[in-house]
Amino acid sequence: MGTNGSTMLESVDALRQGLPPIDPSAVSSAASCALPARYEAVRSAREFTRRTLSDWDVAERFDDVCLVVSELVTNALRHALPADAPHGQDPPVRLHLMRWTSRLVCAVRDPSDDSPEAGGGVDDFVAESGRGLFLVGSFSDSWGWHPLAGRLSGKVVWALFRL
Repeated sequence: MGTNGSTMLESVDALRQGLPPIDPSAVSSAASCALPARYEAVRSAREFTRRTLSDWDVAERFDDVCLVVSELVTNALRHALPADAPHGQDPPVRLHLMRWTSRLVCAVRDPSDDSPEAGGGVDDFVAESGRGLFLVGSFSDSWGWHPLAGRLSGKVVWALFRL
């Protein structure tokens, strides 16, 4: 399910273009997993994050990171997949985790070019959904998104955590 090491770093180059300015050569660890277009993928993403952060011995922001990963993956599955997406293709959503000495970034890539829209205003406070990006902003130190260029289409939504 996951990949680590230099192949991961090569595939993440396109992701870094929209991340905050952190020296890319200082990435100490990176991991990635492909997620199928099913809501069970949210649980798989949390489990992958839990295992990866445990392997990296990063526990201080564990609950915050897992919550944010859940929200980002849920948003990608709910809002970024075309309704007529054929099953059996490569998984359309990918979770990337990148660790620097004092930073951790989780990034979710999806096939949509549409910008994410944050809900969570006063009128949305009692809504059943629509607060995902509000939660991402509340539990991470910063977040953002950018469209992918080159052979990759879609976008990446990322969240940064200080360790």
